[in-house]
Formats: sequence, structure tokens, C-alpha cells
Amino acid sequence: MSEEPEAQHGAGTPDAFERLWTPHRMAYIKGSNKPTGPGPHDGCPFCEIPKLSDEEGLIVARGGSVFAVLNLYPYNSGHLMVCPYRHVADYADLDDDETAELADFTKRSLTALRKASGAQGFNVGMNLGAVAGAGIAAHLHQHVVPRWGGDTNFMPVVGQTRVLPQLLRDTRELLAGSWPASS
Repeated sequence: MSEEPEAQHGAGTPDAFERLWTPHRMAYIKGSNKPTGPGPHDGCPFCEIPKLSDEEGLIVARGGSVFAVLNLYPYNSGHLMVCPYRHVADYADLDDDETAELADFTKRSLTALRKASGAQGFNVGMNLGAVAGAGIAAHLHQHVVPRWGGDTNFMPVVGQTRVLPQLLRDTRELLAGSWPASS
């Protein structure tokens, strides 16, 4: 009987497949860091992040009403979110200043991502409410996901894994350096 290859030790029955382990995703799957209730003091990460340094919180830019932050569980490299500081769940409940700055920061996100990474397209949007797919429904956030021709491959479909070529702290530094000044 042959020994199990070292690379597959503990992986179950040996086979011909290589494995890309992403144990950090288990926190997302199990719902770690999700709010315990609807209020701003119920562990909402979007209320806690602005209290951190930009580097620690992965904040790319701060405004008066909103901030841009990297997604901890990105769909693609450079996946940003624009969040109001105020704990609010519905887009219709934003005040005029929040609405204007959220739109401005979304535009600036596009500019920074094009400059920093040569993004060729974007997915931009919000999931309002848990039934619409919001992972943190109690605090709205606008997703800005950069896209490139041919950026999809078999990994998400077959391997249920996303391959990201850069550490989040390095992406944050690159985007913060590319963030355009307010107009």
C-alpha cells in the first residue's frame, strides 16, 4: 500500500486533483462579523470600520457622509463598497447629502479602479434586503466590482473558489493612491 502524498495529507482519499484551500472563506460562510440585530450597536461592521485606521479597516477614501472600503470577501480584485456612515438599510431613507456623496464616491471608485488596475467594465449595484441577497441587510452598501475581458474562468464554477492576485492591504494602498480629488 502506497503512502498518501504529502500535499494531500488530511485531504481525504488521494486522487489526481490539486486543491486550493481558502479557509478564510469559512468566516463568511458561517456568518462571522454579521450584525446580531438591526441596530447600529448590534455588531454592524459598516458602523465599526470607520472607527479603524484606513489601513486596518481597508478604507480607500472617506467623505463627509460616506466612505469607500474594500470588500473582505471580494468577487474580483479591487471589489469596493461605498457605505454611508449612518446605519440605514434602505436607499430611499438616505438624505440628499448622503445620496449625492454616495453617487460621487461611486463615480470616483470607477475612476480610481480604471487608473489603478485598467478595469474595462464594472458591476455596480446594491442588494436591498436579505431576500435580495444582501449579506448585511441592515446597513446599505453600493458594490463596485471591476471587470476585465476574460476575467471569468472555471474556478468559481467548478472549484467554488475565486482567485485574487493581490493581498487586500496592497489593493487598498494602490486604490487609495489612485483616488481622485473631489470636484
